[in-house]
Amino acid sequence: MPKPTTLLDARAMDRTLRRMADEIVELFGGTDDVVVVGIERRGVQLADRIVALIAKQEGVTVARGALDITLYRDDLQTVGPRPVVGRTQLPLTLDGKRVVIVDDVLYTGRTIRAALDELADFGRPARIALAVLVDRGGRELPIHADVVGRAVDVAPGQRVDVMLAEVDERDAVILADRDAA
Repeated sequence: MPKPTTLLDARAMDRTLRRMADEIVELFGGTDDVVVVGIERRGVQLADRIVALIAKQEGVTVARGALDITLYRDDLQTVGPRPVVGRTQLPLTLDGKRVVIVDDVLYTGRTIRAALDELADFGRPARIALAVLVDRGGRELPIHADVVGRAVDVAPGQRVDVMLAEVDERDAVILADRDAA
């Protein structure tokens, strides 16, 4: 069994998030009407960091939100009889806003599809972009990220673990065997 590989350590993750914050501002040509929305769980913490970096770099605080997509999953019946549902926190309306969905890992695209479905319940944004820390490939739906921190080819039987200090007490992105503990 191969040893886990560190794709990003804490310093590399910090540099990557700074670059991603810059790319988001460039993508929209500024920060007007931008809302950064993280997907529960780790996407919310990444969104918080990106909002803080944009504030530091641009001198303006962009709106922030959080999505819990549990009830929008296409595999909800397999989750169990009583799925744990977190809170979605968004501005009252997203009409005309420029929304950036933030997630930790982009894989099949199904999480993002669920996020798009939920966002539709909060209005009609002018544009929706996707920012992910890691794009591991393996799409099952025609979804792509506009801002990617790190793209990596992941072999069958491997997984990408994102660890954040707010949740896991350290920052790292690790490539490991799916069966490894």
